[in-house]
Amino acid sequence: MSDPEEIYTRLREEIDHVLIGKNDLTENLTVSLLTGGHVLLEGVPGVAKTTVATLFARASGLTEARIQMTPDLLPADITGTHVYQESTGGFSLQTGPVFSNIVIVDEINRATPKTQSALLEAMQERNVTIEGETLSLPSPFMVIATQNPIEMEGTFELPEAQRDRFQLKLTVDLPKRGEERTLLDNIDIDPTLSPEHLSQVITPSDLDSARERVIDVHIGDTVKEYVLDIVEATRTHPDVSHGGSPRASIAFLNTSKARAAIRGRRYVTPDDIKTMARPVLTHRLLLTSEAELSEVTSDDVIDDVLSTVETPGSSFERESATKDGTQ
Repeated sequence: MSDPEEIYTRLREEIDHVLIGKNDLTENLTVSLLTGGHVLLEGVPGVAKTTVATLFARASGLTEARIQMTPDLLPADITGTHVYQESTGGFSLQTGPVFSNIVIVDEINRATPKTQSALLEAMQERNVTIEGETLSLPSPFMVIATQNPIEMEGTFELPEAQRDRFQLKLTVDLPKRGEERTLLDNIDIDPTLSPEHLSQVITPSDLDSARERVIDVHIGDTVKEYVLDIVEATRTHPDVSHGGSPRASIAFLNTSKARAAIRGRRYVTPDDIKTMARPVLTHRLLLTSEAELSEVTSDDVIDDVLSTVETPGSSFERESATKDGTQ
C-alpha cells in the first residue's frame, strides 16, 4: 500500500473507531504528513484537540511524544541536555521529546517565548543544537501543536515567525448534536474507549512511497499563477498590514498536490487551492488595527480575496487534460 488515497482511507477508518465527525481534520493532518508540514490546532477546551493528534499518531504507527507546555518549561526540557552519570563520572546526552516522528505540543501558547523558540530550529531545519552539537531529527518529523483561543490569561501569543512555520492552522469545532449523541452512545457501550484501542495501519515504507507520488502530482502554470495572485492579494488587501509570505505560496503548492493525490488525481485543480486557502493563510495574516476594531477576521479577508481573484478557466482545463486525459 503506497497510494496516498489508500493511506488516508486507512487512517480515517481507524481513527473513526474513536473519533466522530472529524474527517476533515484527519484529511488535513494526512496532507501535512505527506508533505513534511506542521499543524496548529485551535479550539475551545474539550473538543478533542489533543485526542485528534494522539489518534493520528497512533494510527500512523510513528514514534510520538507529548509536551505539555507550561510557563516554567525550559528549552532543554524540549530538546534535551547532557546529564552527569555517576556510574561513569562523565556526561551523556539525554535527548528530549522533540526526537520523535510526531511531537504533540499541548497548549503551545502557555510556554514562554524563550521555550517556544526551542521549536523554531526543529520545525524549519529538522535538527536541533544542544550545547554546540547539531543533531538531526528523525524522518518524518511533524509538530502538531494545540492552543485555546478564548483563555488568554497567563499565555504568550505565538510570534509571527513561529506561526509562519506551521504549514496549516486547523480549527477544531464543537461537534454537531448527532455526532455528540453517537459519541455518548459509543462511550456508554465502552467507557474505556481511547487512543490505545487503535492499531497501526500504515508502515514507514508506505509513507515514503506515498510521498513520492505526491511529488509527482502535476500543477499547471495557470494554477501556480492563481496561487501567486491569491497570496499577492493578501499583501495588498486594505485590511491587512502583513500578508502571506513565500512560505505560504510553498504551502499552497505542497498541500494542494497532496489533496489531489488523496482524491486519486494526478493534477491540481483551482478547487484544491480554494479549499486549502483558509488552513494555509488564516494564521499568516496580520490585520490592521482598524480592521480589528471593526471585528474583521482573517477568514473574512480570505473569503474576500477568493471572491475577487479570478479563477483559472479554460486554460487550466487544457493543461489538466494534457496531463491526464482520463480524469
